[in-house]
Amino acid sequence: MSGLTHISASGEASMVDVSAKAVTERVAIAEGRVVMKPETLALIVAGDAKKGDVLGTARLAGIMAAKRTHELIPLCHPLMLSKVSVDLAIDETLPGLRVTALAKVAGQTGVEMEALTAVSVACLTIYDMVKAVDRFMTIEGIGMVGKKGGKSGEWKREA
Repeated sequence: MSGLTHISASGEASMVDVSAKAVTERVAIAEGRVVMKPETLALIVAGDAKKGDVLGTARLAGIMAAKRTHELIPLCHPLMLSKVSVDLAIDETLPGLRVTALAKVAGQTGVEMEALTAVSVACLTIYDMVKAVDRFMTIEGIGMVGKKGGKSGEWKREA
């Protein structure tokens, strides 16, 4: 367990002390997708969902979630995020929506969890807003696209 930074020598979970780390600009990008029936996607694109603007609500929910990640994930540090963006792209080949989130901070720890939380909650919001017409939607492929900053530098997932 020596490679796990959140586990003490005795096996207890603990918050990592980042006070000695340098403050650097850190950016993380995550993605996910919601796969649905073509009719459900058409309903969202037309803006005809009974619960309202699916895309705008999901974008806002993702941003809000990123800001509260430390309240949701044990041992996450509260961060003063300098930017969070959530983009939703219509993909008729799925059919469904591709969700991408970017989180940015000047700090001593990374923002991967914030980007992943933003994507997850945006996807859940999409599901919630149209589940009455399509209960067979799936949320898939949530993961990191890349990150930069900190000791480990830049990383990008290979295609």
